[in-house]
Amino acid sequence: PCFLKDWELHVHFKIHGAGKKNLHGDGLALWYTQERLVPGPVFGSKDNFHGLAIFLDTYPNDEATERVFPYISAMVNNGSLTYDHSKDGRWTELAGCTADLRNQNHDTFLAIRYSRGRLTVMTDVEDKNEWKNCIDIAGVQLPTGYFFGASAGTGDLSDNHDIISMKLFQLMVEHPVEDETVDWTKIEPSVSLLKSPKDNVDDPTGNFRSGPLTGWKVFLLLLCALLGIIVCAVVGAVVFQKRQERNKRFY
Repeated sequence: PCFLKDWELHVHFKIHGAGKKNLHGDGLALWYTQERLVPGPVFGSKDNFHGLAIFLDTYPNDEATERVFPYISAMVNNGSLTYDHSKDGRWTELAGCTADLRNQNHDTFLAIRYSRGRLTVMTDVEDKNEWKNCIDIAGVQLPTGYFFGASAGTGDLSDNHDIISMKLFQLMVEHPVEDETVDWTKIEPSVSLLKSPKDNVDDPTGNFRSGPLTGWKVFLLLLCALLGIIVCAVVGAVVFQKRQERNKRFY
C-alpha cells in the first residue's frame, strides 16, 4: 500500500500488435485502488472499484463517438459507479485526451501526478522527451493506503500490452496545518466537479463543454427566441404609440 499524500507515478509501457485500423483492442488500465488486483470486466480488473483508474483505450465500442482513439481517460469511483464499455466509459469519465500511443517505434511513457487534491496526467509518446498535458483536474480526494497496479483486456480482437516499468516518486509538498488532523486512510474517493461527468460530450481535446443540442433543447431555445421577439415587438409598439400621442399634442 502507498501511504504518500503526494506522489507521481511514471509508467513506461508499450501497446502493439499486427491489427490495423480498428482490428485491435481493447486497452490498458492503471489503477490506484483499495484492493489488490481482482480480475474483472474493466480492462481485466473488477468493476465498482474504490479509487482511481486511468484508461488507455485503443478500441471505440461506441460507433457514434466523436473521439479519436487511442483515448486516455480518468475515473474516480467510491464503489457506486459502473464502467460502461458500450459508451467507452463516457458517463463516468472526468476528463480525457487523444494520444497516438499504439505501435510506436520509440519508447512511450505516462505520468500520473496527485498533489493537494489535484490530479494531472501527462504523456510522452511523441519521442520528444518532454511531457504533454492530457488531464488536469482539481478537487480530487484520494485516500492513502491504496495499491498501484496495471491490467489489460482483450475481446474478440487482441493486442500486446506491455508494462516495462512503473516508478513511484514522493512529492515534497507543504500542506495546511489542519491537514495534520485528517486520517488520510479514511477519506472517501471523490471529485468536486462544477458539473456531472454525464453533462460532458465527446471532445478530442479532453476539455469539458456543455451537452449537445438535443431536440428539447432546440425547442426551448426557439421558444425563448420567439418570446423575446414578441416582448420586443410589444414594447416597441407601446413606445411608438406614446410617441404618436405626444406628437399629436404638439400639433
